[in-house]
Amino acid sequence: MNDTNIKRRSLSVLVDNEAGVLSQVSRLFSRKGYNIESLAVGTTDDAEVSRITIEVVATDQRIELVCNQLRKLLPVHSVKLLDEDESIRRELVLIKVSTPTTEICNRVIQVANIFRAATIDVSATTITLALIGEESKTNAIVDLVSEFGILELVRTGMVAIERGTKTIYDQTKERGEFDYGKNVL
Repeated sequence: MNDTNIKRRSLSVLVDNEAGVLSQVSRLFSRKGYNIESLAVGTTDDAEVSRITIEVVATDQRIELVCNQLRKLLPVHSVKLLDEDESIRRELVLIKVSTPTTEICNRVIQVANIFRAATIDVSATTITLALIGEESKTNAIVDLVSEFGILELVRTGMVAIERGTKTIYDQTKERGEFDYGKNVL
């Protein structure tokens, strides 16, 4: 196998919004020996459908295999491998930083301003920042404020959407006779 094209891949998956679906999807990756680098799930404009954004490190050949296997799962409506150049990827990061002095607090606020991070909580000895951005931007602010002492860090994982008029609905699979429990007479 040619390992020269191993890189981080982003998948968008539309699934039924019901118990056990996320477990089914994540088990597929586990069985294939993939570590999920990032996973974000939320409902769409349709409350019965959730969108899963999954990031894995894989080759073109192996990611295509996983995409095809995902499409075979009954609760999966659509699977799309997002083109890096044709999609927007962002994550939300919450960072609680130690600020034992006013001087350190002011320096953290300056860093936050440079990165356009929001200050969402302040106490006598801490400040909590929120930042939405690309991975390189979120990693950069984490590196900079780590010198002050990060008390807690939370990352949502990447969410992604295609640029322009392309949508995940462009590749919705036919469910027909295998659509158990829906449109049954």
